[in-house]
Amino acid sequence: MISEKTIERLSQYRHFLREFLKENVDHVSSSTLAERCHGQSAQVRRDLMEMGYRGKSTRGYDVEDLLAAIGSYLDRPGGEKVALCGIGNLGRALLTYFQGSLSNLQVVAAFDRDPHKTGRVIHGCRCFDIEMVEKVIAEQGIQVAVIAVPGPDAQRVADRLFAAGIKGLLNFAPTPVRVPPKTYVEHMDMTMALEKVSFFTRQLAPARGAPK
Repeated sequence: MISEKTIERLSQYRHFLREFLKENVDHVSSSTLAERCHGQSAQVRRDLMEMGYRGKSTRGYDVEDLLAAIGSYLDRPGGEKVALCGIGNLGRALLTYFQGSLSNLQVVAAFDRDPHKTGRVIHGCRCFDIEMVEKVIAEQGIQVAVIAVPGPDAQRVADRLFAAGIKGLLNFAPTPVRVPPKTYVEHMDMTMALEKVSFFTRQLAPARGAPK
């Protein structure tokens, strides 16, 4: 089975391939793509071979062809429907992001318990009461969800999502959640990530006022 890291890199390659298209670049070598991604050309070649891509020529990879190949490998045909739980500041920001994204992912239903938000269309997405989560997910055939709720509510919301048929979860709540078998969860703890950045910044940069 292909590794999580490989999937992350393929997604990153796609991002930069789109940038190459904007720059009117129609062919790109593995070394050029690796440089843009701060990686290694051998790793790029291994990743593309692992997904079965054999499109290299003497001019390098055809950018459009490689984009199509990565999309065919990563994306669900017809697009992936996504549910979002929690329409606070973070939830609204996520809705705004996906409305303008080139991603194959589409947030088709949002959920909250605030009556001032439910029953409305927010940033192009219908917001339902959280009590309707099972019904809406079943009707829409949704298998992927995002949690952007406060930490104390995360497990309860996750349990309802899994019971409703969700198989994959992106968790932005500041606490991990337990998941049932044959499901996948990705935790995005922004505080932890920022603390990591802060720590390594201090290791790389001299303390303020210290002699250089």
